[in-house]
Amino acid sequence: MNENLFASFIAPTMMGLPIVTLIIMFPSLLFPTPKRLINNRTISIQQWLIQLTSKQMMAIHNQKGQTWSLMLMSLIMFIGSTNILGLLPHSFTPTTQLSMNLGMAIPLWSATVFTGFRHKTKTSLAHFLPQGTPAPLIPMLVIIETISLFIQPVALAVRLTANITAGHLLIHLIGGATLALLNISTMTAFITLTILILLTILEFAVALIQAYVFTLLVSLYLHDNT
Repeated sequence: MNENLFASFIAPTMMGLPIVTLIIMFPSLLFPTPKRLINNRTISIQQWLIQLTSKQMMAIHNQKGQTWSLMLMSLIMFIGSTNILGLLPHSFTPTTQLSMNLGMAIPLWSATVFTGFRHKTKTSLAHFLPQGTPAPLIPMLVIIETISLFIQPVALAVRLTANITAGHLLIHLIGGATLALLNISTMTAFITLTILILLTILEFAVALIQAYVFTLLVSLYLHDNT
């Protein structure tokens, strides 16, 4: 285990050069492109999962919103694969960096908002002022709704960062405690090892769930603006 608790969150370098870009591009190599008439089991399962997720996520969208299906599927595959690869030993998880998550959240959120103002201008402006609002409360409500709108991308990025970072820290702490207890009490070390294994399994689920939640929220923002 690393002595520094936050060492696993430091961007890796090679010969003094950052290699984060290579790490971010690596998950795309794990999804092979079908080139045969009859696909193998891996590609068949991959396509089945993509179709299942796409149908569930695109069911609420109209024809204009469904044009985003390729981008949303690419997003969920990228975040999910990056989160899972980050659970491997001596690896780096880019989604623990708030700057990267903001880099994904802000452009996607901006695109959905601009789409709404372009195609549904009146409806988008109506969100800033609920119907039947008393006149004295109008300025306050407009300010509150504007702030809540601009908080959406920050909430997207912070939610993903916090959940992935918290899981990694728990695994790091429990793993360190397991190693320390080996010389003190074998039974207690076995118990903490069992907890560590269960937590690792949970983190695999969290990695996929957070990818789905991030993409689903972007999809809901898109649905509100199309």
